[in-house]
Amino acid sequence: MRRTYDVVIVGSGAAGLTAALKLAPHMRVAVLSKGSMSGGSTRWAQGGIAAVLEATDSIQSHIDDTLVAGAGLCDEDAVRYVVERGKKAIQGLIDLGVEFDRLAAAPKEDGYDYHLTREGGHSHRRIIHAADATGKAVQKTLNSRVMEEPNIDVYEHHVAIDVITNRHLKHKAAYTDQAHGAYVLNMKKGRVETFSARATIIATGGASRVYLYSSNPDASTGDGIAMAWRSGCRVTNLEFNQFHPTCLFHPDAKTFLITEAMRGEGAYLRGVDGDRFMLRYDDRAELAPRDIVARAIDNEMKRTGADNVWLDITHKDADFVISHFPNIYRHCLKLGIDITADHIPVVPAAHYTCGGINVDPHARTDLDQLYAIGECAHTGLHGANRMASNSLLECLVTGDAAAEDILARQDNCPPAAIARDWDESKVTDSDEEVVVSHNWKELRRFMWDYVGIVRTDKRLARAKRRVDLLAGEIQEYYGNFRVTPDLLELRNLVTVADLIVRSAQQRKESRGLHYTADYPALLDEAGDTTLVPFSRAVSERVE
Repeated sequence: MRRTYDVVIVGSGAAGLTAALKLAPHMRVAVLSKGSMSGGSTRWAQGGIAAVLEATDSIQSHIDDTLVAGAGLCDEDAVRYVVERGKKAIQGLIDLGVEFDRLAAAPKEDGYDYHLTREGGHSHRRIIHAADATGKAVQKTLNSRVMEEPNIDVYEHHVAIDVITNRHLKHKAAYTDQAHGAYVLNMKKGRVETFSARATIIATGGASRVYLYSSNPDASTGDGIAMAWRSGCRVTNLEFNQFHPTCLFHPDAKTFLITEAMRGEGAYLRGVDGDRFMLRYDDRAELAPRDIVARAIDNEMKRTGADNVWLDITHKDADFVISHFPNIYRHCLKLGIDITADHIPVVPAAHYTCGGINVDPHARTDLDQLYAIGECAHTGLHGANRMASNSLLECLVTGDAAAEDILARQDNCPPAAIARDWDESKVTDSDEEVVVSHNWKELRRFMWDYVGIVRTDKRLARAKRRVDLLAGEIQEYYGNFRVTPDLLELRNLVTVADLIVRSAQQRKESRGLHYTADYPALLDEAGDTTLVPFSRAVSERVE
């Protein structure tokens, strides 16, 4: 089956839906979601959105804080671009109907009446939030607005397989080398469909599920990054994987995040002996950037042999804690933890992919008419470490930027091309699905053991050998059997794992989120790690 649209958006989180809503008055848009519309990472964002919203703060202060957190690798122009558009992005959400928390008291002198909190790395209170479930509030509002738009068709339970490029076309000569949509597995029908489009946007989120322990939903398998790589796009700085310091440590809640805003409101980190330990690692203590806090927790656990550390907010008024963190309070209480009276067991977990698909300020990738927005993209905003609550801001701003560029270029973009149908004539149904589950577990385990918070050359070499073996097995399996959602995710995970390991092997220093015991010092000059696909490298040599 072939479907034709002006724009196909792969992903239904904040970035993808922001772009869809901007495009809808002018173009026909398809939004693909591999689960339900709310199945991605956006709805799990607790803390809020960073933006300069009151008179005591400044654009330059937000820029400076971001540059410091990024450990010398942020693109200052990219940072300024995103930060300067923060207030407009927040106002856009308010106009759509997102209900952010307001001050309990009278408005401030400048008339501002929204409650702002502060998180690690920020020098001001600039995090606007909806209690401790900001992502859920944003996702719910965007979902409802998208469903009201007649020009947007949403396809839930549709898994993108690959970007359609010129090699997939019936008539290649009429087109430049560009993206033409995507091949997509319709999970309900069990068939592969062709979504043709004049422009394609990848908004698939990150790849934190490549690790054994993650705060992300199951869908965060690096699909868009792998698809873009296979289509010939460069990727940058994939060695920088952020581990959130405080994921709830409980057998019945393996991915539940304890927001950084709790530390922003005064919570302490305590070791197995009950003592605060962060002051031994950084003068900013619990408000140090996430990479420092995560490494400190990792070191404390290894030093003492403990399975976890503890987050303590019991010294705060109980009503204050419950009103500021109602969802965390209710969730923990179900597990027998009263956060107003008990310390919360926490461990670090893979949380955010700071690198990604190489894009310019308009969200364009290396392949014409292919855009990447949100966590899957490398814009230059995060550098070597993402500062808290800059991620949702980036989703909103880059989603808007991609849509603006598509609209500005639509008169010069040819109609959607006709791609060849998906060919299943030489494959059969698998009789050994267990291979997929075994490879999945092996991949995530060795990535956690060898490419985690602290790395070494030996660990990375071990990981690379295992990635290479798995990649060969998975590719053979992919070539012989009909595609399934699990197989597609595993194929993408092994691709992204390889890119992460190769990027980490190239960085011979410790910077930001990449810490290696073999090279603990910083190099004198900061530089990006950019990997180039073989197909692009060959074409560039020929040209």
